[in-house]
Amino acid sequence: MTAAQADLARARSDFPDPGDNPGNSRTLRLERPEVKDGAACWRIARDSKTLDLNSSYSYLLWCRDFAGTSVVARVGDDPEGEPVGFITGYIRPERPRTLLIWQVAVDESQRGRGLAGSMLDELTSRVAHREGLTTLETTISPDNKASQRLFTSFAERHGASVDREVLFPAEQFPDGGHEPEVLYHIGPLTF
Repeated sequence: MTAAQADLARARSDFPDPGDNPGNSRTLRLERPEVKDGAACWRIARDSKTLDLNSSYSYLLWCRDFAGTSVVARVGDDPEGEPVGFITGYIRPERPRTLLIWQVAVDESQRGRGLAGSMLDELTSRVAHREGLTTLETTISPDNKASQRLFTSFAERHGASVDREVLFPAEQFPDGGHEPEVLYHIGPLTF
């Protein structure tokens, strides 16, 4: 078992619930999203106050059309439980062994527990076994330190290098006031 797999197993087996008494824990479940999860994903993205919020319609479509390259996290044993985190991604059409991560969000009540890293490890492992994934890409704005840490630590756990370049300069955004988006190219990945 790799270190990343061990971390994921630990997170799944002993994920504390802030509403429980100290010492109690609840199970973390990382699953493919379903259309019914789209509203919760939209809410989590909205409440993050850091992500570019897409329309609620887009989150419903994402959970339908890109469920295979996305993940939601639920805490507890209720199969109908609301997601407390999500990652959306897609396989780049011109690079079929590259997974681009679009958004990562964790509900405020669950932050600081390693949930984003667990979701990212689960998702990339699942996609790698199905698609032969060798590269992960994402874009991060210069002020988003949490995402920078998430993706650089992912690269370290998987022994991959990280190359960075500005993908979309600020002046390309038509609505103004948007920071540049820096492309993080992580690879090669081995699973």
